[in-house]
Amino acid sequence: MSLSARRVTLPAITPIVLQKRVIKVYSEDETSRAVEVPSDITARDVCQLLILKNHYIDDHSWTLFEHLPHIGLERTIEDHELVMEVLSNWGMEEENKLYFRKNYAKYEFFKNPMYFFPEHMVSFATETNGEISPTQILQMFLSSSTYPEIHGFLHAKEQGKKSWKKIYFLLRRSGLYFSTKGTSKEPRHLQFFSEFGNSDIYVSLAGKKKHGAPTNYGFCFKYGMQLYQNYMHPYQGRSGCSSQSISPMRSISENSLVAMDFSGQKSRVIENPTEALSVAVEEGLAWRKKGCLRLATHGSPTASSQSSATNMAIHRSQPWFHHKISRDEAQRLIIQQGLVDGVFLVRDSQSNPKTFVLSMSHGQKIKHFQIIPVEDDGELFHTLDDGHTRFTDLIQLVEFYQLNKGVLPCKLKHYCARIAL
Repeated sequence: MSLSARRVTLPAITPIVLQKRVIKVYSEDETSRAVEVPSDITARDVCQLLILKNHYIDDHSWTLFEHLPHIGLERTIEDHELVMEVLSNWGMEEENKLYFRKNYAKYEFFKNPMYFFPEHMVSFATETNGEISPTQILQMFLSSSTYPEIHGFLHAKEQGKKSWKKIYFLLRRSGLYFSTKGTSKEPRHLQFFSEFGNSDIYVSLAGKKKHGAPTNYGFCFKYGMQLYQNYMHPYQGRSGCSSQSISPMRSISENSLVAMDFSGQKSRVIENPTEALSVAVEEGLAWRKKGCLRLATHGSPTASSQSSATNMAIHRSQPWFHHKISRDEAQRLIIQQGLVDGVFLVRDSQSNPKTFVLSMSHGQKIKHFQIIPVEDDGELFHTLDDGHTRFTDLIQLVEFYQLNKGVLPCKLKHYCARIAL
């Protein structure tokens, strides 16, 4: 048997090189940073890149926003979206921007669905036995053919007209409809308004000013199941991590946090709320005294006399403190970073220069609490409850209410900060 050699010619392989682009990303204080990125980069990857470059903590709330100032609109760029595709839709002369900031309400739809399905606005195609929990409604919303119908009034303006009308709308799986006759749901009275399969819905930033709208607020309906996948797999990006090896994000319930006493030979859980509050105050005061003692030890001989001045100014270095901003500006910052329970900031009071204000979000509303100075034996304290609970400085006050609800509607959870790139 003879063997003959055969020459095989392989086709030439052309390597594919992804083109690099430079994008400019802005922060809330209008500082910007130019970043070189591949053309197929997603919004999630841009956020991860900026988090790493600036040494921020990744708490899954960092978000990329598309800002369109000429028409007063803004939207969240979802994690899976290609950033270059977003930029390709911008006009050459438009002053559009990409913003990088926190959005604590980013996945609130999945964490607290009860806020999005008010009982008086939800109905079902078939009869249901007993009450349905918000979690069950969410599961139906995502996967079941028994889709809940959400209905209510919205203000709408017809094209070419100046006036706004209050119209009854219905959100169904097939799209958004409005009734031409009051609150009638009969097919002959329903008119198709829009479908959301491939739509980008923007939030109005100045609806009253730019469009004469009766309110500045609206709602947003985004990518459905894809958004849910982003929530379940927050780390899956360019690194190629397998979704099977990643567990979904979990929020820590307040009920899972307990007060502990380690003073004895054995630790114990403090079950009495009054005792827990007393221990928390005592521990906070002891910690703060140690901090002041360290300042006095390493400072000048006059450090003790200057301790009051130090306590008065030490809060200015904290990311949650905003010097000389108005009530409206505080509300805008909190709304931008998400109306989630516990989002807060501390600011100077405009009405009383000697006091401060704690602005926070609860129940999708913004509430303001005045921090009043109280003097006792020549020492100045801060209080939220008419002097019942006193703090030597604002840092101690904030730390206490991060651990204890006290007189507030909920604990302080997420501080509202202006970051610089």
